[in-house]
Amino acid sequence: MLATARPERVFHSSELSRNSTRVFTAAEAQPVEVTRRDGEDLVLMSKSEAEARESLLQLAATLVGVASDTRGTFAERLTEAMPWMLALNLKDRESCARGLLDAARASFATGQAHLAEAELNSWMETATAIAAGLGTTSVEWLDSVGPVERP
Repeated sequence: MLATARPERVFHSSELSRNSTRVFTAAEAQPVEVTRRDGEDLVLMSKSEAEARESLLQLAATLVGVASDTRGTFAERLTEAMPWMLALNLKDRESCARGLLDAARASFATGQAHLAEAELNSWMETATAIAAGLGTTSVEWLDSVGPVERP
């Protein structure tokens, strides 16, 4: 089996001044630890990573709040917390609730916040499109498949 190069995840604080490009490049790919002799170690990450983690925590807070309630189904309680779900039909609300819960669990288990973020954004965009009336018009499918001319 071939070994693949893994990006470094731990740097000494002195490397920030000596070779900041290397540290910043690594932090753009994934959070890195910056160790210090004179203080607590730090974590350096991209702003988008920090925002994704913040969104995941907000979703977690919502899911915990919804799960701790006992009135109605989980999907009904989640719809109360996320009113945009009202644009979805009942079956899709159930699918959305299950999908969000599964994606959040996967994000927590793997440390990959983007899984829950993508699921949440996908369902919100779907609800927004439905609310805007998209998807209610019939689609005309072309019977023939062929090359398309370059514009």
